[in-house]
Amino acid sequence: MIDAAGLRVMRAIAEEGSFTGAATALGYSQPAVSQMVRRLEQRTGTVLVERIGRQVRLTEAGQVLARHAVGVLAALDAAEEEVAAIAGLRSGRVRLMAFPSSSATLVPRALSLVRSRFPDVSVSFSEAEPPEALAALRAGDCDLAVTFAYEQDEVPASEDLDLFVSTVLLEDEVRLAVPRSHPLAETGEVDLADVGSESWIAGCPRCRGHLLALARRSGFSPTVSYETEDYVAVLGLVGEGLGVALVPDLILAAAKHDGVATLPLKPASRRVITAVTTEDLQRVPAVRATLEALDESAAAHRRARPVAVPSLMPAPAYHI
Repeated sequence: MIDAAGLRVMRAIAEEGSFTGAATALGYSQPAVSQMVRRLEQRTGTVLVERIGRQVRLTEAGQVLARHAVGVLAALDAAEEEVAAIAGLRSGRVRLMAFPSSSATLVPRALSLVRSRFPDVSVSFSEAEPPEALAALRAGDCDLAVTFAYEQDEVPASEDLDLFVSTVLLEDEVRLAVPRSHPLAETGEVDLADVGSESWIAGCPRCRGHLLALARRSGFSPTVSYETEDYVAVLGLVGEGLGVALVPDLILAAAKHDGVATLPLKPASRRVITAVTTEDLQRVPAVRATLEALDESAAAHRRARPVAVPSLMPAPAYHI
């Protein structure tokens, strides 16, 4: 009912003592000020200004509006400045969630890019597997989620992305990790059925599910002897000859083990890494800038992936 323009007029009349003075102070015409006062009186249902010759003075109701106008307009000015800062990337907050192997590779580079380009934008980060990250996005507890899904596997209905905006960052190849002393360490591509009798090391629930699905297609049921979501630990267990494991290329960009050989699978297995947000959040400048940084980080990883090397060479080390 009472708008900011009306409050500005009431404050100017109180300070200048006339319609003409108020009009000059605000850059309006005198008739425009008179019209705004009449409109405000109609909306409030009471007289706000008493005219005495060429001078005017505020009624009690007018004085109330003029007094409150000071605080209200100051708050509006502060809000406008804060919003302008966010829109201009001089401020802003982004809550990012990503799965662990991306937090060792894609995420650090992206966070560094955002900080160097927009030092006043705050990006908080926490690790979460895809189901938890998407649930947080749905609940409004995060703004941007980095998730993954295996190409061959069905994604649970609870992770339907139709309500979100998704950007594919990377197609990440999955390799078989075997001890350097393993007979297959000197081969090229390997069929998963060739290691069906081995002890297996499994990771997160989604990764374990992918292993079981691939094994089922290859005609065996794997014996999972060790479970850990820490890929550094996975490589350590493989390096000590305790089992074999599936390891994505992305983690090999940040971790390696001299006692481990990594071999491509036949047929190939990949996971698709995706940045997910909502349509509205995508238009928020700080979220958009973080999404662009993630995409740039993924592009750098794609460029850095080496061509296949003979398996007799040391286990491939990736650098981004």
